[in-house]
Amino acid sequence: MFRTRCLVLFILGASFVAQRPQTKVSIASIESLIRSQEYDQALQMTRSALQETPNDFRLWTLEGIVLSIKGENQDALNAFEKALSLSPSYGAALRGEVRILYAAQDKRAIPLLERILKADPSDETAHEMLATFDAKEGNCQAAIDHFLLSVKAIGTHPDSLQAYGYCLVQTGQSEKAIPVFEQLASLLPQQTFPKYDLAVALVESNQDEAALKVLEPLLAKDSQDPELLSLASEAYEAVRNTPKAASLLRQAIVLNPANANYYVAFALLCLDHESFQVGINMINAGLQFVSDDPSLYISRGLLYAQFSQYDKAEADFDTADRLDSAQTLSLYARSLALLQKDHSVGSDEAVLAIRSQLKAHPDSALLHCLLARLLVKEGPATDSEAFKEAMRSALLAVKLEPDLVEARDILASLYMRSGQDSLAIEQCRLALQYAPTDRTAVYRLMTALRRSGQSEHSEEIQALVKRLSEIQRVELRNETDRKRFRLVEQQPAPLK
Repeated sequence: MFRTRCLVLFILGASFVAQRPQTKVSIASIESLIRSQEYDQALQMTRSALQETPNDFRLWTLEGIVLSIKGENQDALNAFEKALSLSPSYGAALRGEVRILYAAQDKRAIPLLERILKADPSDETAHEMLATFDAKEGNCQAAIDHFLLSVKAIGTHPDSLQAYGYCLVQTGQSEKAIPVFEQLASLLPQQTFPKYDLAVALVESNQDEAALKVLEPLLAKDSQDPELLSLASEAYEAVRNTPKAASLLRQAIVLNPANANYYVAFALLCLDHESFQVGINMINAGLQFVSDDPSLYISRGLLYAQFSQYDKAEADFDTADRLDSAQTLSLYARSLALLQKDHSVGSDEAVLAIRSQLKAHPDSALLHCLLARLLVKEGPATDSEAFKEAMRSALLAVKLEPDLVEARDILASLYMRSGQDSLAIEQCRLALQYAPTDRTAVYRLMTALRRSGQSEHSEEIQALVKRLSEIQRVELRNETDRKRFRLVEQQPAPLK
């Protein structure tokens, strides 16, 4: 209630200037009653005045303010909207309506905030509010732009500082996020999450010694938080304390054995330090808990490849390929949106629907690619009509859209299944020209080169193993970045 009264005083003091002759009931008298917290009397006087001058936007605004104080938000919104219908740029009504909508995180506040900023581009509170809406929607660069124009306003607002820091990290500006999280940690000294988020930003900025100074007191208080252990493990490995890094990661795995990322991180440690069998053993243990995550099979395949056990590596890569639905789902999402179908559609029904769409859109590379993907999903024989149609569709897709790497991956798979390894190699190389981090193309190229039986490919295969491990490392970092921050939901910062 104290914040609400401060808001009211701000609106009254800043906005209620005499813009027309006074009504019989003095505007100043109503303001005085509001300041004295005589809300019922103020409301009664306002409504009485509105009977005499129903088109006075100042009176409608005063009614909205009193109703919002009394918690009658819908009626207050109605009053503010009436005031704005009479005077669309009236600041007090705009701010009053925004306060109610923003508190409920109602997006209807956004155009009102934009109107406020059009009238006053230096309004820091409006910039802060728009920033929080953008951050919530994942529009981080837009949020950052608004936060930069509200630096003073957000200084005492933990939720805004947190959103600002998070957006900086998500846009690759981890170093700039450090002072933001330091400010947040100073503001909330008893809370753990600001220090944790600060440590994340420090690790992301390769300031691992500084990160450990933040993390070690947290570990002393709580050694049962697997994400905290995982983050500390990464920092210790960066400062070359591998035994400590491995120990902490093992603890994280014990505490949360269903998290595939911990096993992948452990496998990467083993790859870096040539402890290949240790890594295989850990992945085997992980597969007892998480049997359907492709990253585990890729990790084990990489470890097998270090032993030159390419048959086992190939089998793991094939399993990962079957499980890895990322490309398939991206195609489904994009194509089924065109088909106006949902994800429950069956493969046979989808094939018929896509064929129908292709009649209307014969030059759609995406639809040809999706048709090929669906046709090979069940593993048809190489001499079957389904296999031949898939080949035709994939070839047509890359002809129509040469940089459609999904189609080139499918072509490589089809060529390999039909024993045309040289053509598979060609498609993999082309895919990697367009998408250097296409891990599907990397491990198919490794397999096709090995099957070619030419000894001169051995060095390239080893280079591809390293390349795939680096892709795996980057994907793990991207995955953990999305999940690592502790975003604690709080009440929105009030208007000042």
